[in-house]
Amino acid sequence: MASRRTPAIIIHPSDNVATTLQTIPLGTRIFLKKDGKTIRILVREEIPIGHKFSLSKIEKGERIIKYGETIGLATTRIGIGCHVHIHNLESRRGRGDLKEKRTP
Repeated sequence: MASRRTPAIIIHPSDNVATTLQTIPLGTRIFLKKDGKTIRILVREEIPIGHKFSLSKIEKGERIIKYGETIGLATTRIGIGCHVHIHNLESRRGRGDLKEKRTP
């Protein structure tokens, strides 16, 4: 019997996104474990390998959480099963322009 590879993973229980392990076509139904429960997600856009998709509705300005950490803010409303990437996420990590500027 062939093994069935999970197409995506949830890295931390508090994450509101999952990361793909393969490209996932539009319309795919995915079953993932979160907090000991199985959740079902209908993928609403093709999600390239290594990219993220939302596990819940994410409102504009809301935190995108991966690794249990905020990695950015949503720049628009993101529906369940939608692609989360630079087109709808503003990174909050490694941004020197967000630090308070000091004068000598």
